[in-house]
Amino acid sequence: MPRPITLAGAQLGPIHKADSRESVVKRLCDLLRRAHAKGAHLCVFPELALTTFFPRWYMEGQQEVDTWFEEEMPNAATRPLFELAASLKIGFYLGYAEKCVENGETHRYNTAILVDRDGKIVGKYRKVHLPGHSEFVPSYPWQHLEKRYFEVGNLGFPVWRTMGGVMGMCICNDRRWPETYRVMGLKGAEVIMLGYNTPTANRESNTIEPPHLRMMHNQMSMQMGAYQNGCWVVGVAKAGAEDGFDMMGGSVICAPSGEIVAMARTVGDELISVDADLDECTFNKTTIFNFAAHRRPEAYGIITAQAGATPPPEGEE
Repeated sequence: MPRPITLAGAQLGPIHKADSRESVVKRLCDLLRRAHAKGAHLCVFPELALTTFFPRWYMEGQQEVDTWFEEEMPNAATRPLFELAASLKIGFYLGYAEKCVENGETHRYNTAILVDRDGKIVGKYRKVHLPGHSEFVPSYPWQHLEKRYFEVGNLGFPVWRTMGGVMGMCICNDRRWPETYRVMGLKGAEVIMLGYNTPTANRESNTIEPPHLRMMHNQMSMQMGAYQNGCWVVGVAKAGAEDGFDMMGGSVICAPSGEIVAMARTVGDELISVDADLDECTFNKTTIFNFAAHRRPEAYGIITAQAGATPPPEGEE
């Protein structure tokens, strides 16, 4: 039996350092209304959707860093988004910087939440694959200090049965790692949502990895995640010239076939959507990627036993 769901991706144009949370939430609400007009049941916003991508700046004082973090969700600035979603009966994914206290200790994560159609938080994910570096590098034209400002996520890759399907989440760099999708695929994920903030240019070399190649890698990783795990993938960007730094767009919705079925055309605020069927996941999950029939976990031990590569010694052939 078909299980229809209309999926939307709400790409954001640039958010500048001077922009308030309230001004950003107004934009999010506008995009949510546009999603409602398209009949959407679920809308995906980008990573760190409430602020500029602050890890591009080096900050020494923790008080300054913490101005970019949210200590509760919803809060005064974001409550209008939750209330609008509940009134429109649309679920959403929202990325933000989370500061929390757990077991008496303060922690900071790059976080995404899943909110259901009643405006209630039903899932939380914290980014696992943190890119970049932790110390200032003078030779870089901009910094990428996620390793300085965030801890590695401690929730793994959970999924939730909600809004008519099995839903999973990840964030930005997670999309490049096949393990991200496979762990959720092994839990039956039918929709994987992810937001990202990715520079158009490579900080170190536009010769080795020019912008067109970076876009190919961006979209290819999501297409293969969808195909190899028989699920829908909704990948949504923060895009455009943000405080003078170009962020790629390229927001897409990928079908379980691996095909891109919706794609943003701009680097501004833009809504993409597709009328999906969760039962389209069944074909791949029961044929070529029938995990129960074809996976061989006994051959994959190295994947979880080590991090770095271990080539054979020199001289061996």
